[in-house]
Amino acid sequence: MDFVLSGTAACGACLFTNPLEVVKTRMQLQGELKSRGTYQVYYRNVFHAFYTIGKVDGVAGLQKGLVPGLVYQFFMNGVRLGSYAIIESSGYIHTDGKVSAAKSLVAGAVAGVVGAYMGSPIYLVKTHLQSQATSTIAVGHQYKHRGMVHALAAIHKEHGIMGLWRGSSAAIPRVSVGSAAQLYTFSASKELVTDLQLFAEGSWLIALSAGMVSSVAVVLAMTPFDVVSTRLYNQPVDHLGKGKLYQGFSDCFSKTLKKEGLTGLYKGLGASYFRLGPHTILSLLFWNELRKLYQKYS
Repeated sequence: MDFVLSGTAACGACLFTNPLEVVKTRMQLQGELKSRGTYQVYYRNVFHAFYTIGKVDGVAGLQKGLVPGLVYQFFMNGVRLGSYAIIESSGYIHTDGKVSAAKSLVAGAVAGVVGAYMGSPIYLVKTHLQSQATSTIAVGHQYKHRGMVHALAAIHKEHGIMGLWRGSSAAIPRVSVGSAAQLYTFSASKELVTDLQLFAEGSWLIALSAGMVSSVAVVLAMTPFDVVSTRLYNQPVDHLGKGKLYQGFSDCFSKTLKKEGLTGLYKGLGASYFRLGPHTILSLLFWNELRKLYQKYS
């Protein structure tokens, strides 16, 4: 049941934050491997990107990739948060009644690795669909998928089953780092807020406050890995399924840093927070409250 509750909570958050994921993806692909000032800027900031996509691609353009987004959130976060919930319930992350930083980080990272690997094919398709745009505002490589099922079938037909896991070399460090930062700071912040007695015992405001702290930590830790992940997933490939721009995670990381500087690894930081911030807060809040309800009535 922990897996179902976790997946449901993540899907609830995804419904609100998917437009921000579209904006984030576009901003991370903009000016790929080009020095500042040498490429056309279609999206000046988060708000301009919202306006531009809505104007050119229509309101539906802001919800591109929603179906794979929901599927990805249900399975990836179902496994990730569900695994962490089981580890937490077993008492592993606590030492002398307090949250252990080392144990919580390890538990969050392990849960993230498992979830990321299982959800990688869907994330690949989601990235392809969300990068698709009208030619006048297109950034990154443009795939011609007609939807999630068509994309999965086309990739499998052309590159085989392993083609569906292309880019997972970036997804695993991305989610493991983000998961470790998110779940440790959430557990530790929730414990701190409870000890300070800022809110009534069992109040949903405890989880909300902890989620707000966690959202900042996860964005700062995860954004460079997120940029690399987006680019690896979206890059064009040859007939053997090998990337034409990057050979893997370290190659993409070093090329981006060399061509675009440190700011290149933090492209779309504002969009990342506007997307990951609310998503982290909502998913952790829903997750916490659904678990409380289940424990109360089970």
